[in-house]
Amino acid sequence: MLSLISIEIDYFIKSFFMIIVHDIFICKPGNASKVAKMFKEWADVVPQKNVYVMTDMTGQFHRVVIASSFESLTAYEEGMKTMGQSEEEKKVMEKFKDMNEMYLSGSREIFKVW
Repeated sequence: MLSLISIEIDYFIKSFFMIIVHDIFICKPGNASKVAKMFKEWADVVPQKNVYVMTDMTGQFHRVVIASSFESLTAYEEGMKTMGQSEEEKKVMEKFKDMNEMYLSGSREIFKVW
């Protein structure tokens, strides 16, 4: 029975979310947890609830990954257009004003779910 539930959940995820985006930040030493905390606070107020904040436990040091999933690239682009528009998001994003001083580099990876 458990495997049937697992298969149904897997099917739902794969049929609904087709794009997974990773925004990756390599932070300066001592800043990864601060950056992760800021993004977690932001993730709690964004309209889409498919955002996860992760810190790397085995890979490159001081890495924070923001993972989000979307139905399509179009949905991702629309989400980027409306980011930071709500009053709640604006308040939280005010804390990001000095973020450029907290990381060394960043990148974005976009994956298609098969």
